[in-house]
Parts: sequence; C-alpha cells; structure tokens
Amino acid sequence: LFSTNSTAHAAMFSTLFRQGVRAHTVSVLLSGPTLSAASYVRAASLTTVPAKHAQKNTREFDIAIVGGGLVGLATARELLLRHGADGLRVCVLEKESKIAQHQSSHNSGVIHAGIYYAPGSQRAKLCVEGMARTYEFCDKYKVPYDKCGKLIVAVTAEELPRLKALYERGKQNGVPNLRMVTPREIQQIEPHIRGLAGIYSPETGIIDWEKVAIEMCRQFKEAGGQVKLNFEANGFDETSDGKISIRTAFGQSVSAQNVITCAGLYSDRVAALTGGQSDPLIAPFRGDFLKLKDEYTHLVNGLVYPVPNPAFPFLGVHFTKTMKNGEVWLGPNAVLATAREGYSWTKINLADIWSYVQHKGFRKLVFKHWKFGVGEFYRDVVMSAFVENLKAYMPTLSTSHTERGPSGVRAQALAEDGSLVEDFVFETNRVGTGSAQVIHVRNAPSPAATASLAIGRVIANRAEETFKLPNKAH
Repeated sequence: LFSTNSTAHAAMFSTLFRQGVRAHTVSVLLSGPTLSAASYVRAASLTTVPAKHAQKNTREFDIAIVGGGLVGLATARELLLRHGADGLRVCVLEKESKIAQHQSSHNSGVIHAGIYYAPGSQRAKLCVEGMARTYEFCDKYKVPYDKCGKLIVAVTAEELPRLKALYERGKQNGVPNLRMVTPREIQQIEPHIRGLAGIYSPETGIIDWEKVAIEMCRQFKEAGGQVKLNFEANGFDETSDGKISIRTAFGQSVSAQNVITCAGLYSDRVAALTGGQSDPLIAPFRGDFLKLKDEYTHLVNGLVYPVPNPAFPFLGVHFTKTMKNGEVWLGPNAVLATAREGYSWTKINLADIWSYVQHKGFRKLVFKHWKFGVGEFYRDVVMSAFVENLKAYMPTLSTSHTERGPSGVRAQALAEDGSLVEDFVFETNRVGTGSAQVIHVRNAPSPAATASLAIGRVIANRAEETFKLPNKAH
C-alpha cells in the first residue's frame, strides 16, 4: 500500500483506519493522486456503509437505483424496509457529490394537499397519500415542518366558476378539511391579501425537502444500502451472466440484476441508454423567484396561490412562506431553460437546447403558447412586471419590497402532440436479450416531492412483480 509515496500514504492510511474505512477502498484511493487526509475520508465515505451492514461485494447488487433525489431515495428505502432482512442488495447511484441537488432541493418547499390534479390520476391519489405519509414520517423522525395552510384566491369574476370547480375537484380527491372562504375570511387568514372568494386548505404545509431526503438516505444506509456519489451513469450493458453493467465515463462500474431509474431532468436520456423509448422528451423549464425583503416577510402568513388558468400551461406565480430562515418567495414564473441544469441565463448547453428544439412536440408547444412564453420572459427580466402580477392579490405590494430570489428547473415531459404530460409515468424495458429489466420513472412533476413516499411504495410494488421479488406489497 505504501510503496508509491510511503510517508504521505501511510499518514492517509492511518487516518482512514481510524475512520473505519475498509482496506480495499483505501487501495483504490491510493492509486490516484495524493490528497489531504480529509479529502481521502470524504472520498472513501462515498462508497462505504456502517460495518455492521457492510456487504461482501460493493460492486454487485440485486437492484441499482439511478438518481439520488427524493423519488430514488424513497424507493430505495422502501425496498430495504421490505426486503433488507432477506439480504436484498440495493445501491443508489448519484451523479452529484451530494444527494438531492436538483429538483429535490430546488423547489418551493410545499407539502401539497392534492387539490389541483385530475380525479383518479396517479398525481391526485399519490399526493393525498404522500401528504399523510410525509407528516407521519416527519413526526416520527423529527424532520421540521410548518402546517401553515394555503389560500387559493379568485381575484376576478371570471375566476369564480373555476374556483368552485377546483373546490369540487379537491373534495373528490379526498383532500381533508378543505373549505370555501369569503373575502372577510381571506383577510382573517391573510390580512394583506384581497380576493372575491377563496379555497382554504389548512393541511397544506411547508418543509425543507432536502432534509427529508437526508433522513431517507440515513435510513437506507442504516438498513444496509449503499449510496455511490459522483457516479454519473452513461452506459448500460448486458453482461454474460444476464445482469446489467452500469458504467461512468471515468471507468467506474457496478453490476445489478435489475435497475430502477429516477433520473429527473435526464429521465429520457437515461431511458434511451438502457434501450427504452426516447419519448416523452424532457424539456427543462426554469422557475425564478423574487423574495420579500426581510423587513416585509410579515406580509404573508402562509401560502397564497392563484386559480389556475387552463389557457396557460403552468400554474402561475404565488406567495410562498418557506422554512429557509423565514423567507417568503414570490413566484415562480416559467421560462424555457437554456440547459437541463440551467438555473440562470448564463448557463447555456447547446446540446440540451438542440435536443428539445428539434422535437416535434416542443415546436407545437411553442407555436401554441408563444405569447405566454414572451410574457414570462418579459416578467423574468423586468421585476416591476413580475410584481404587477402579484399586486392583484396584494395591492400594497411594491417592487421596493422585493429582491431577486432562488431558481429551480422543472423537468417537464412533452408528448409528440405538444401537450404537457400531466400524470406520473412509469415504464419498463429489458436490457439486451436476458432477464434483466429496468423500471423507469419517466415523468414526476410536482407534487412528486409530496408524493415521494407514496411513489416509493408504488415502485417497490412494481419491482416485486417485475423483478420476481417476494410480494410484500402494502
């Protein structure tokens, strides 16, 4: 071990030994450049689990899950809660240096109740179930949240019939404790908001979803699972013994009997790499927020949302109290991102842009909604125009009350006819001619964070059937 750079490497080995890192991991690390002791420990931690759960071969698994966001982690956790005692070997492969670095942490932090979604859809059913599971999970594992409630406010007469229909939809979906409210009740709940009528959902809450992901990951690893960070899967090959070899561009690889992909912004590309369909296409839409300056956060008590306009493809801007130091975010808008991870206009990826510009469905979407797109772009650039939209709900709001806030990128699946794919989509395909199969999460838009624990249950059920695991569905 110490022959190449004995003094430095001996010091590294001593540090790693004290940290409990296994020798085979050390030997791999020492084959690379000399780093600090802390760097070796961080690197080694990416491939190790507590010794009492360590598996004999850290590169061979029964199931590999591609994507370390909320949906991937919830699925991994669910599988080991059911089958960990039976020795099921599961790993999560995440391309970033930390889990939950994209949609799972770049979002408005809302625990949705299930009001907006088509009755009978998976989004509706799994959101309502997911909300209940989320609160139960957070209470049990001490993850902080605030059940602050949400108002959906009609500000014009033409919105009133849509508001009433939305209320009926929420009741049909089984949203608990939903009620209509008068203008006076709106002001009692949110003194600075004005409207003709509203829906109040007292069960809607706010949370830091990244903390939920961290707790899911902790439980998964404690149950014997492994998380491999900095592992960007870019190849899936059938092996001679009928398994799937998953590799990176840097020569890393693992093999698994079966695979589940929860790749979010890259779900279409990852599916295609396994031999699955390239459609539906993922088009990235960036949502930019404004923030209320600290001295004005008292203007909002909870969540204030608009009545959706079916003529537009996205929900519209809203007021969102957050768990991030009491900040109140205003937005988001919806503009086409210039990269799949395009959190600002300065991040441009021509290959990403070409992937959706040449898609028939994308061109149809642009043709149908170009005026909406131009308006969103204008409001993104001109803060006063952004604020003007919000003044319909809070007449006293001024641009001087606000400042630029964070951004997120939504992975929106597009159909060939130019429509947005609204519901969750799951697909299955084989890799090669063998028995190895892949389950894909092809579309998981909002409320996927809220629904993640319920989605994990659904995928685990599907895995038991598809991968011929013992049936422990619940």
